[in-house]
Amino acid sequence: MVILGIDPGSITTGYAFLKKTGSQVQVLEYGTFHANPKKNLEDRLVHIVSELEERLEQYRPDALAMEGVFFAKNVKSALVLGHIRGAILVACHRRGMSYDEYPPRVVKQAVTGDGAASKEHVANMIFAHLGISGGDLPLDATDALAIAWTHANPAPLAQSLLGKKSRPKKKSTVQQWKNLIEKMGGTVP
Repeated sequence: MVILGIDPGSITTGYAFLKKTGSQVQVLEYGTFHANPKKNLEDRLVHIVSELEERLEQYRPDALAMEGVFFAKNVKSALVLGHIRGAILVACHRRGMSYDEYPPRVVKQAVTGDGAASKEHVANMIFAHLGISGGDLPLDATDALAIAWTHANPAPLAQSLLGKKSRPKKKSTVQQWKNLIEKMGGTVP
């Protein structure tokens, strides 16, 4: 299974392609799509989606894992982010990819064991999990790696949520995420 992890942004969007075979996870590619901030939103959307589509053709992923919606104080920023997320989701859905989203606190918990971990701690832990050296990699790219890794490795998180040794069924997953978010101090609409 090939997984695409996305950390969406209107200027910089982080991406990561991971291949999972059994319990092995292999990094195929990761980085950022950077749109010109002086361009209008439509042009930035076209740029980000065009860059993404080139890689979708190359890696042909089975699944999209994206950072979940957060509640921004700036309504305009939230709307712009919604456009980016929607454009990415449409491009991936057209290729028959499954879709899951993970709130930032859940990704941090899965990668570091601490739902309040800093982005730098997440970056260091994801490099250790994947056996890669980070260098001066933008945090958007490390976040995308963490999101994809979380999708590739749901069992430990699911076990901690359920106290079971099997992966949860799809129908109950939404409620389990809501419960986890509430446990971690977040609010669920």
